[in-house]
This record gives sequence, structure tokens and C-alpha cells, in this order.
Amino acid sequence: MLKRVLCVLVLLCTALQARADAPTWLVLGDSISAGYGIEVSRGWVALLQERLKNAGYPARIVNASVSGDTSAGGLARLPALLTRHRPRLVLIELGGNDGLRGLPVAKLRDNLKQMVLLTRQAGAQPVLMQMRIPRNYGPAYSQQFEDSYTRLAQELKVPLAPFLMDRFALDPNAFQDDGIHPAAAMQGRMLDTVWPTLAALAKAK
Repeated sequence: MLKRVLCVLVLLCTALQARADAPTWLVLGDSISAGYGIEVSRGWVALLQERLKNAGYPARIVNASVSGDTSAGGLARLPALLTRHRPRLVLIELGGNDGLRGLPVAKLRDNLKQMVLLTRQAGAQPVLMQMRIPRNYGPAYSQQFEDSYTRLAQELKVPLAPFLMDRFALDPNAFQDDGIHPAAAMQGRMLDTVWPTLAALAKAK
């Protein structure tokens, strides 16, 4: 009996150590990553955790996404999150609410840049996630908004993941009743869109 108990304790300690050694991935996002309107377990972030595990990549996902958050809100929250979780990789999925509110693109770009720099200063790998807004906000503003991610990624040499809703953005049936948030059935397609970028980063780590 004693040997059996000791064996169980050894296995438990080994499992806990393996979990402790797993790198942390921090997702800093808004309602799209928080899983607004759906069960959190069906959101693309939860599906990412499952896929990483099935692919043999030992990473622990911390989803620090908050519905309604802006780039300014994310920037304000980031330092404490970096200190608390000490992530190896930070996915920055923010800016959509800035665009929907018509906030200045220059301020959005500056907030994103500061998040990238703070992440690097903490020894983590930042990843920008491309964002887009509907063209009815004006073609000039919409284009400047979208270009800010591309240009910042090029300037800072940071990975840029594709827009999560790239594969169905123009399909009204792919969204919840509000016409903004993707339906649960679309979460897997969202993950498929960014998976090649994230899988490459997982392999590199």
C-alpha cells in the first residue's frame, strides 16, 4: 500500500512539474477572444489550448480578454499581467473597439506599439493580431486603421497573425444576432485562420 501511495505521489509531482514548466501564452483581447455570447469552452482561445495539447506543444493559455476593451485599456492592464503570469508569448487582439468608436488611428498605433515594447521588455514574444472594421466607417479611416497593424508589424519586426474573421467576415449568417460577434460555429474557423502563424511560433519555442 505504501509503495502504491508513493507511486501516486511521484506521478502527481511529475505532472505538476510538467505543468509548471509549460510556457504561458497570454491572450490580451476584447470580446472576440473573451467569447462574448457563447460558452467560453467553445471560444477560439479554448480551442487553441486544446489544439496545442493535441499537437504536442506544452503551452498554458491565460485568457486575459475583456469584452469592450480598447487598446488603451489593454495597455493599462498589461504590466500587471506580465508580472503575474510571466508569459513567453503575448497575443495582442485589440483595437476593434477603437475602430468602432472612431478613435484616432495614431493613438491606436501608439498603444499597440507600447504593448509590443512592454512585452519584449518582459522577455516575451509579442504577436499582433490583424484587425479590420466595416467599410461604412469611411474608406480612408478603415484603410488607415487596417494599415496601422501591417506597418507596425513591419516597423517592429513582430509577427502579424491574420484577421480572425477573414474567412467569413462578409457572411451575415456567421455572426450572432448583433451582427458583430462570431457565432460559436465559427470559432474553429477563426482558429484555423491564425493556426499556421501560432503553430510556427510554438515550434520555435
